[in-house]
Order: sequence, then C-alpha cells, then structure tokens
Amino acid sequence: MTHTRRLLAINNYFYRRGGAESVFLDHIDLFTAAGWDVVPFAMQHPANLPSPWSGHFVSEIEFGRASGHLTKARQAAKIVFSLEARRKVRALIGRARPDVAHAHNVYHHISPSIFSALKAEGVPLVMTAHDLKVACPAYKMLSRGSVCERCRGGRIHNVLLRRCVKDSAAVSGLVLMETLVHRSLGLYRDTLDRLIAPSRFYRDKLVAWGWDADRIAHIPNCIDTSAYTSAAGEGDYFVYAGRLAPEKGLATLLRAAALARQKLVLAGSGPEEERLRRLAENFGTDVVFAGHLDKPALQRLIGESLALVLPSEWYENAPISLLEAYALGRPVIGARIGGIPELIADGETGLLVESGNAAALAEAMAALAAHSPSARAGMGASGRDWVGREFSPDRYRERTLTLYEAIC
Repeated sequence: MTHTRRLLAINNYFYRRGGAESVFLDHIDLFTAAGWDVVPFAMQHPANLPSPWSGHFVSEIEFGRASGHLTKARQAAKIVFSLEARRKVRALIGRARPDVAHAHNVYHHISPSIFSALKAEGVPLVMTAHDLKVACPAYKMLSRGSVCERCRGGRIHNVLLRRCVKDSAAVSGLVLMETLVHRSLGLYRDTLDRLIAPSRFYRDKLVAWGWDADRIAHIPNCIDTSAYTSAAGEGDYFVYAGRLAPEKGLATLLRAAALARQKLVLAGSGPEEERLRRLAENFGTDVVFAGHLDKPALQRLIGESLALVLPSEWYENAPISLLEAYALGRPVIGARIGGIPELIADGETGLLVESGNAAALAEAMAALAAHSPSARAGMGASGRDWVGREFSPDRYRERTLTLYEAIC
C-alpha cells in the first residue's frame, strides 16, 4: 500500500486576500489534485475558507482595531514570538504528521516561532519569500518613498532610526525588536531547509544580503491560462490593477497618462486613493477609480484594455497581475525594477521603462496606443503563449516536488 504524502501548508490568512494568498491557495489545490493530503495552518478569521483543521488555527490578530494597552501588549508579544502558534502546530503535528511543511507569509500573525517547533520534530521545512522580510526588517527595502538598503550587513537599527514602518517610532521599534529576537534565535536561518524565491531578482538580492545561494530555489509563480480567455473587443484605456499604495508608482502613472493624453482605469483600493484623486485633478488626468472588483469584472476590465501598466517604484517580486494580463492576451508596460523585467520581453510581450520616470512612461503609453489593435493582440498572444509554457501549474508542481524530494 502506497503512503499518501502529507503537506502542512502555512500562511497567516486562509482566504484570497492578495497575491501571496492566491499562490498559497493555488498551491494547496495543485497538491490536493496530485493526491497529497494537504493540512492548512493559518490564523482564525471570519473570511477564512472552511477547513476540518480550523480548530488548530491560531487566534486572530487584526491590526487597526481599537484595543486597550494590555491587549496591545499581548499582541506585541505574539507578533514577535507566538507561544500559542508553537503549541498549536505541535498538537497538529501530533495528529497529522506531515512529510514536509511549506510556509508562506507568517510574520506579525503566526510568527516564525513555529519553525523551531517543526525543526525539533524533524519536519522538512521550506518557505516562499513573497517579500524581502528575511533580509529587510520592514520587508520592502523601501524607506520614505525610496528604495533603501541601509540595513544590509546587519545594520537593522535603521528601521527605527528612519521610522520605516508606517512612519511610526513605536511600530518601527517593535519591528526592530522582532528582528533582533528572530535573528538571535535563528528562526529563519537555522530552521529553513530551503527558501523559495519566485523571481531571480529576489534570489540574487537575498544572496547579496548574506543568504547561502545553495539554500535558495528559484520557482516562478504559475498561472493556468486555460482558465482565461481573451476578450472579443478592445477598449481605449490603460489599466492598473492592485493596491493603491505609495510604492506602486501611481503618482508617476497619473502624470504619465496626462502627458500621453491616455485614458486610465485604476482597479483596487488602498491608503493612497484620496491623494491620487487630488493629483489626478491637478494633472488633468482622464482617470476612473474603479475600486475593488470581483474576479470576473477585473478580468473583463484587463482583457479589454490597451495594456496593463505596472509602474512600481519598489523591488517588486513576481506580480501575479502581470501573468494574468498575459493569460488574458494583453501586453504589459512595466517598470524596470525588481522582478518585473524578468517577466517582460521588451518589444515582444510589452514594454519596459525606467522606474519613476513619468516622461518615459508617457512615451511608452503613447507608443503602444499608436500600435494597431492586431499588433497589441500579437504582443498579448506572445505573452500568453510564453506563460502557458513556462509558468504552467504543471511546471510549478514539478519544480516544487523536486525541491521537496531534495530535502525529505
């Protein structure tokens, strides 16, 4: 009788909240379809998907809610090192011992306290680096609106000195303490058998910051192109889909759209919305703020656009939205920063521009708008064909299985 392999899949949230959650849940579906018994471990949350294992999930921590000083103190302790999460993961291992554990985002909620417990139980452990937290305390290598690598070489006091997290001394101080504890206990370096980097850029950046190259595997994100169909018609607008946050380069995009005299639709919500509305008015940008859209509406919006625009001004990893645009048969204009250039064949599947340069972005938008519809469709088709071959779910599963087998 063959042994059914068991995967312990770990992430703070157990519902589709962002790109990391999409990768996490798609990963579960892929391995379940391949015959694995997948056991999730996450945080309790009203929006979670149902699971027979939810009784083992850790208590909810939701930041931003009004709470007393004692509650905040308890939350701070959990953020740094959750004893509850460690206790619960041990109980879960006792009930359903996994062949391998695969973590995604755990900091601030579950915490990496579980990693030492998994290590002590002899469970092989990998983690996907959806951001740069294992190197940068503030996880984005971004400070005061600009790319920042001041903490390289262990100089992590800079996170407090520059108030890198929410421009708050208190929150940045907590993140500094969290990083000091995690590093002194070796909660990432001494417990992870492998770290997965979805982009070659992240792999190389982590190596430059001191991680052992042999312990980092480059496994790109995947997309099932058969679940997407190209739109029948084409609109007269460019689209951005994602969070309305400072590091996304949206002020630059609004200025570029005004300069190029192109229509723009921003799909998503976030802390920058009011500021962006004011900027759009000042620039005279022809823009629609579409807000958060459900999946069918978002796919229709992207599928009928001239192109998706990713004007990021931080070290973006491997954006799922870019793969989705290709799957929908649309070209992409992307900033030459982070992992974005790896996903755009300049002139073939889209255009690359200097990050933060509104004039260059305007030029690219005008140039692409001047193409014929068939030329744009051809670029999108090239992107779809490429991701269908190189970023397929089967390729992702094969690469991940090879990694699991190497450490088990």
